[in-house]
Amino acid sequence: MGSLVFKILTRFHAMPHGISNREAADLNEVDTSLWPFVVYFIAVLALVATMLGLSYLLGQRRANAATNVPFESGALSVGSPQIHMAVEFYLIAIFFVIFDLETVFIFAWAVAFFELGWAGFISVSVFILMLGVALVYELRSGALEWGIKSRTNSPDSILTHEASQ
Repeated sequence: MGSLVFKILTRFHAMPHGISNREAADLNEVDTSLWPFVVYFIAVLALVATMLGLSYLLGQRRANAATNVPFESGALSVGSPQIHMAVEFYLIAIFFVIFDLETVFIFAWAVAFFELGWAGFISVSVFILMLGVALVYELRSGALEWGIKSRTNSPDSILTHEASQ
C-alpha cells in the first residue's frame, strides 16, 4: 500500500533536487521493512488468543474438594507452606545474579573487542577492578560467611569497642 501511494505521489509531484526515482524507491523500503514485525505481532496475538480460548473451552468446569488443594509432583503437601528461610540463601542468590549479569557485559565487550580498541580495554579493566573491589568488600564485611554474623567493621561493633576501652 505504501509503495502504491508513493508511486502516485511521485507522478504528480516533482522529486526533490538531487534524488532520483531509484533512490526514492530505496527510501520507500524503510516503510515496508516494518511489515514482518506487524505480521509477527498479529500472529503472536492470534496464538495467545487461540490458546486462551481453547483452555477456556476445554478446561475443567466442575470443582470438587481436591481442586484447590496444592500438590507438587503428584504428592499432597504436608505441613505449613510458610517455612523460615535463612537470609544467606537470598544473599547467595542475589550475588549470583549480580555477578552473572557482569559476565554478560564482559561477553558483550569480548564480542566487540577489536572495534573498541584500547579505550574499551581500559573501561572493561576498570569494570573488572570494581567487581574485584566489591567482592573483597563482601568477603571482609562477612556477607559471604554462613552462621552467626559478627561483622568487624559495622558501626555497632566500632561503638561497643570504643565504649569498652
